[in-house]
Amino acid sequence: MADQTDYWKEMSDYDIETAEAMLKSKRYLYVGFMSHQAVEKILKACFVKKNDDIAPFSHSLSYIAKKAQIYEHFSEEQKMFIDMLEPMNIECRYPTHKEQLLTSLTEEKCKEILDKSKELQTWIKQRL
Repeated sequence: MADQTDYWKEMSDYDIETAEAMLKSKRYLYVGFMSHQAVEKILKACFVKKNDDIAPFSHSLSYIAKKAQIYEHFSEEQKMFIDMLEPMNIECRYPTHKEQLLTSLTEEKCKEILDKSKELQTWIKQRL
């Protein structure tokens, strides 16, 4: 399962780089989406490492974190962050309120999302 753990870590890094590229190109909708993907994948790396099993087929950050037995170690701020990030996966893929979402995803908000995603990714990596 070490290969699977490495795979998910590498994909998480790739998604962070993609989120950075989306921020630079002002594609704000995709900053949120790729940040979600990066956090999801590092959580899947944690799950694989902890459980010696394939990652769950889910996009729910809190679900994967709980299954990876790391959720209980999150600070309240980290829990609130993944709750905020959670809908970015669906809303960015299938934006029923695209205009409203685009209005809320300012450059400043996207920088904050990306920075917090990097912080959480690093925090989780330190525990792998």
